[in-house]
Amino acid sequence: MKMSDTGDIWWKNAVVYCADVETFHDSNGDGIGDLRGMTDRIEYLADLGVTCLWLMPFYPTARKDDGYDITDFYGVDPKLGTLGDVVELVRTARAHGIRVIIDFVMNHTSDRHPWFRSARRSRDDPYRDYYVWSRTRPKSSKKDVVFPDQEDSIWDRDEKTGDYYLHHFYKHQPDLNVANPAVQEEISRTLGFWLELGVSGFRVDAVPFLFARDGVPGVEDPDAFNPDRYLGDVRSFVTRRLGDAMLLGEVNLPYEEQRRFFGGDDGDGLTMQFDFIGMQRLYLSLARGDAGPLADALRERPALDITSQWASFVRNHDELTLDKLTMSERREVFDAFGPDPAMQLYDRGLRRRLPTMLGGDERRIRLVYSLMFSLPGTPVLFYGEEIGMGENLDVPGRLAVRTPMQWAPGPYGGFTSGTPRRLTRPMPDGLWGPDRVNVADQRRDSGSLWWFIRGLVRRYRQLPQSGWAAIEVLDHPAPSVLAHVSRSDDWMMLAVHNLGPDGAVVPLTVPDLPDGARLVDVLGERRETPVDRSGAVEVEIGPYGYRWLLVARPGEDPLV
Repeated sequence: MKMSDTGDIWWKNAVVYCADVETFHDSNGDGIGDLRGMTDRIEYLADLGVTCLWLMPFYPTARKDDGYDITDFYGVDPKLGTLGDVVELVRTARAHGIRVIIDFVMNHTSDRHPWFRSARRSRDDPYRDYYVWSRTRPKSSKKDVVFPDQEDSIWDRDEKTGDYYLHHFYKHQPDLNVANPAVQEEISRTLGFWLELGVSGFRVDAVPFLFARDGVPGVEDPDAFNPDRYLGDVRSFVTRRLGDAMLLGEVNLPYEEQRRFFGGDDGDGLTMQFDFIGMQRLYLSLARGDAGPLADALRERPALDITSQWASFVRNHDELTLDKLTMSERREVFDAFGPDPAMQLYDRGLRRRLPTMLGGDERRIRLVYSLMFSLPGTPVLFYGEEIGMGENLDVPGRLAVRTPMQWAPGPYGGFTSGTPRRLTRPMPDGLWGPDRVNVADQRRDSGSLWWFIRGLVRRYRQLPQSGWAAIEVLDHPAPSVLAHVSRSDDWMMLAVHNLGPDGAVVPLTVPDLPDGARLVDVLGERRETPVDRSGAVEVEIGPYGYRWLLVARPGEDPLV
């Protein structure tokens, strides 16, 4: 790789931070986070080392699905601010070296969106074909819906005309008919609008539903919509408008199907996708204390086009989905990290954050984040991860992990500047409340989790080759240990992580080492580990230990 390429394809070695405006910081004392509050905290993100801020939806909404039920794709929820506030946030972030991407949610609208309100008036309404309709109710079952605890079909009857409309999510979120050229034009207008306001790209919501052939079962169209071609058209549009625009896709599918959404060999689809398979196997490995499941996933990762990238993550804003594990594997993870049914959701995921799942064990928490940052790919943090925030299980559903950011001790956790009657959502209390877990205390304590995460971010950014690297998982006799080599051109790093409670001395063979190579520990005290000319090395690692061993040539300082 050339360093000049890291500017053009910036997402390959970014550090992404996901935040919800409504729960991040309240600037006016009303108990609701806002865009001005987010802008006030840009310095904090810059200090942490974040290079890309991903904003969850801040659009006008019917407020039934935490902002994902949008009533206007061109606006801002007045409780959160104005379009002017968006521009100020983007400008301030850019001045601190941070790009901003926003949630793009156009698989569906709210049923209160003007398009749907018009479409349901009659079968002849101009907006009728913006949605998918059927005269009779097509067959459907709970397995077809995204939220099986709330819906039992993806079709619902509209009383006005008696027709049924398609909705893969809630019935109050009708699916848009993306095969309609008029809808495609609306999508382009929306993308273009936000690009003109200065955003650097989009996190694309519900990709497998957005880029799909939606229609009435049994009704075939000879000029069938080609979703793969249309995804390529969207990629072409955003890169015409902004040459280095990024599309980060939510695609929870097996690897080969994810490769299709990257655009296959051509790489002309999404620029980045979350590694859902790796994330789910990580939790299975943690539950077992066995690196095998994660090692298998990393070996299965398909090779990508040079412009494409995996997004590595430990936690996101939804339930911690485990749907790609078998039922017995899922049960292992439930038993280890969420045995109470109240901690589980949809029989497929957990509504908990990592620190509570690991019982507050700082060794294991640090192990997991070291592993995430060491993998070839782009790390994504969910707000509050850097201080070890917990969830509030008294908050219903997926919202349990979307509680207000804990900035300081006190009843409102420094989230608000006033004393409102109530916050957007109640914070955790007790061990995970703001009196014990907050930014202010941890920024003053150099031994805190915040400083550890900041150190990982700093080291990751000092090693931009990691984001461009290919991965090779090494064989060895220690089941609890994952050892992998990241390799990019003439750059190499060996990372070793112990998922078990016992220390180990792990014999490894690192292939294709240059003559006279040294292994320098870049997470610790820069001590060197001897390695012979064949690449054979023994790596000592403690319980839940982690090491990054950078390959250095004779006379080379690996961090200069």
